[in-house]
Amino acid sequence: MTAKDGWRKESLGESLSDVTRIQVDYTKPPWKRFLSFLGPGALVAVGYMDPGNWATSIAGGSAYGYTLLSMVLISSLMAIYLQALSARLGIATGRDLAQACRDHFSKPAAIALWISAEIAIIATDLAEVIGTAIALNLLFGLPLIIGVCLTVVDVLLILLLQNKGFRYVEALVITLIATIAVAFLFEMIFSRPELAPMLGGLVPSKKLLDPAVLYIGIGILGATVMPHNLYLHSAIVNTRGYARTQEGKREAIKFATIDSTLALTFAFFINASILILAAAAFNVAGRTDIAEIQDAYKLLSPLLGATAASVLFAVALLASGQNSTLTGTLTGQIVMEGFVNIKLKPWKRRLLTRLIAIIPTVIVVLIYGEKGTGQLLILSQVVLSLQLSFAVVPLMMFSGDKTKMGEFVITPFWKWLGWGITALIIGLNAFLLIQTFFGG
Repeated sequence: MTAKDGWRKESLGESLSDVTRIQVDYTKPPWKRFLSFLGPGALVAVGYMDPGNWATSIAGGSAYGYTLLSMVLISSLMAIYLQALSARLGIATGRDLAQACRDHFSKPAAIALWISAEIAIIATDLAEVIGTAIALNLLFGLPLIIGVCLTVVDVLLILLLQNKGFRYVEALVITLIATIAVAFLFEMIFSRPELAPMLGGLVPSKKLLDPAVLYIGIGILGATVMPHNLYLHSAIVNTRGYARTQEGKREAIKFATIDSTLALTFAFFINASILILAAAAFNVAGRTDIAEIQDAYKLLSPLLGATAASVLFAVALLASGQNSTLTGTLTGQIVMEGFVNIKLKPWKRRLLTRLIAIIPTVIVVLIYGEKGTGQLLILSQVVLSLQLSFAVVPLMMFSGDKTKMGEFVITPFWKWLGWGITALIIGLNAFLLIQTFFGG
């Protein structure tokens, strides 16, 4: 039986019920209230600059110069739109995307979507494991196998921060993002990219239709628009104790949208700088074969003539891997509780996801070595892209449903734009599958 608001159940309980809410003080002026809403956008943006982005952007920049900058831009614009919808859904309905799917769809369909979401989380965690292990290897000379195993330890940091409060998690994330930004600011100074070709790369060209270029391009899409981030954002916007009135929700949606848009715009510049660095340092020098993070590290200093270039690159990579680890834990908790109402202690959930990611990584490292980890990174991003449709379609269904969203339903223009983005994602993924299995 469906209730008047379009949902079958009145309430499914709060997401992240173990997290202390950050209260909004309505005695303060609007700009000060906005500060209470800053933070979730940074956590979401982390997923858009994880180690998987590095692999696809380095491969794309070294092989095709600035051509794929347009894909980074398009992906970022799509991400800004979809994350705004995700926040709107969470605030307007009081449900995160996983809960909304469980309430709306049949049990078999909800379980299928849950499995898809879990695959996306594992693919993301795979990239984090590989990225962190590579960074530890580059900075401290640790063998990749040891680095992979050490990634289990990060669960202790996550538990400590979550116990202290959600603001501590956000503060660490913002600090790590700032570390990445500073590192790439210096990398841009060292690499001295050419302005005209760089700006030209922001405009889509016919080169994107080449199957080899498109494969990397879809990998960039998968690395940029992260399916698990849609579940994450729809839940963490409700860590704010805003007034659950129509007016309170309206203001919360506005502030949450500004927060995520600012954070994702910043993430775009980080992602673009990785590809620009690869294009300026490798493609220009004729090194179009650089697809591995390790190769990029070894060649940056000699090609750019700056000893610090390689070290800064590895430090930023380590910060990126640790950042993504923090949000991966939260997303796993949200997805498991939202879809199937299974509540695990955060450390158990974290270890389960991390072990699932570690096992294939260890096998690949033992059999194929460094070369295999680079290919596994790019593959993980393509898997993410393939999973994206299973998160975007339900999000669009709910966001455009007036019965469920009430006055916060999106207008026809934004609805058609959203379905256009969804069709583009599905079409690109279909093309990828055809090329992979039938195109050679």
